[in-house]
Amino acid sequence: MRMRRKAPDFVLFLTVLTLLSIGLVMVFSASAYFAGDPEGPFRDPFHFFKRQLFGAVLGLGAMFFMINYDYWRLKRWVGLMLFCSFALLVLVLIPGIGLEYLGARRWLNLGFLSFQPAELVKICIITFTAYGLAQKRERVRDFRTGLLPFLLVAGAAGLLILAQPDLGTAATLLGTVFIMFFIAGARGGHLLALALAGVAAVAAAIVLEPYRMKRFMAFLDPEADPTGAGWNILNALMSLASGGLLGTGLGQGRHSKFLFLPERHTDFIFAAIGEELGFIGGSLIILLFIVLAWRGYRVAITCPDAFGSLLAAGLVSGIVLQAFVNIGVVTGTLPVTGITLPFVSFGSTSLVFSLMGVGMILNISRYSAPR
Repeated sequence: MRMRRKAPDFVLFLTVLTLLSIGLVMVFSASAYFAGDPEGPFRDPFHFFKRQLFGAVLGLGAMFFMINYDYWRLKRWVGLMLFCSFALLVLVLIPGIGLEYLGARRWLNLGFLSFQPAELVKICIITFTAYGLAQKRERVRDFRTGLLPFLLVAGAAGLLILAQPDLGTAATLLGTVFIMFFIAGARGGHLLALALAGVAAVAAAIVLEPYRMKRFMAFLDPEADPTGAGWNILNALMSLASGGLLGTGLGQGRHSKFLFLPERHTDFIFAAIGEELGFIGGSLIILLFIVLAWRGYRVAITCPDAFGSLLAAGLVSGIVLQAFVNIGVVTGTLPVTGITLPFVSFGSTSLVFSLMGVGMILNISRYSAPR
């Protein structure tokens, strides 16, 4: 007999809405000067804001739907979700179907918007892994029957994402599955072996691609190539440094306004936040993600069944891990990779599916035991 539903976790809900609100404001602030250039391609300072607002409305709709869609009913759709995941990942690589931007083929054109399949795939792989690990709970300590099937599925998805190419998303997906293995109770020796294999795979992916190797060398010494591979890191650090404690003020960021900071409204929006809102603003963003992690893992710990517990843990791990990587890149503690800051960076697809994932966690929280 299932527990009676209660109200979803209000603190988690409020935390995500706060991040979303800050993101909408900062997307406009960071993009208005570039988008409003009368000689530019958009000639509308609200161009990116309106698209992000549209994504937010769609995402909130998806979130509220998932809040009221009992998570255990997802089990019946696991096979279809997995099939659709791989079909989309193959389609996006086909010339003429997948859209190419800056040398990457990561989007499908739906006419009224572009769609990034990898964002949906993350939710599908997490759901599949949670379902499978819950079914094989007693065998999770056996590598061949307990972990290998899920590792092969996640690895195949990761390779297709890497082919786009998108190392950051592939690594984040596999990192999330690794965390789910740990939470499910896998042996320490198996986890250590997987961690070492993952590090070796990432190293190989960097070495085999010259542009990734240039980024890695720039990470080690950005001043060696300040106008080339080191440009992103150096300008992100200068943006953060120029913000000081309180920031230059909303809309007053010189690095973002005068286009020194690359991808100021997408991958490097945390640098724009640091410049305009200062150390306090940047710290607030980090604090909000810490609260999100706390409430999300609390839902996972108090969930009465293994599937819901692993699903909540996987979803919150994916969001927090992505935020950690993005902030690490902007602060120069990780090599540059094209990965957005959840709920804050511009990107409708990422926003919609991140909010959908939160809706799933909030639905699980309606059945969690009180603590």
